[in-house]
Amino acid sequence: MVRRNFKRLDVNDFNLIYKTYVRPHLECCIQAWPPYMAKDIEVLERVQKAATNWVPQLRKYSYADILKVLGLTSLEERRKRGDMIEVYKILTGKEHTDSGQFFTLADNHYCLRGHDMKLTKERSKLDIRKHSFNQRIINS
Repeated sequence: MVRRNFKRLDVNDFNLIYKTYVRPHLECCIQAWPPYMAKDIEVLERVQKAATNWVPQLRKYSYADILKVLGLTSLEERRKRGDMIEVYKILTGKEHTDSGQFFTLADNHYCLRGHDMKLTKERSKLDIRKHSFNQRIINS
């Protein structure tokens, strides 16, 4: 739809259109159920890479350079950032959910360095559990 209706895009137009119409579809419910297989991550990243080719004056640059010029980050970086924001909101009570449902705080009697919000990772056998929200966050 975007290619059909917008023949020539400059950097500002592309940013507005991409952030309004394309990226929300790529990031829909991404914190709840993100892709964890390399092939699925690559498919999403290819969509963003193809979209950046809509700007004719940037086609001669590499993908990393195009992202810098457009002020975008890779979708994987956005997923990690979104995960960290969601964890912060859950642990500080900004989300109206019980943090005990998602996370188990580490015991403070083990003389942990840092802060008292350290999380423990529960053991899991299945890949589907290993890549769930509360397990994936602790690995990050």
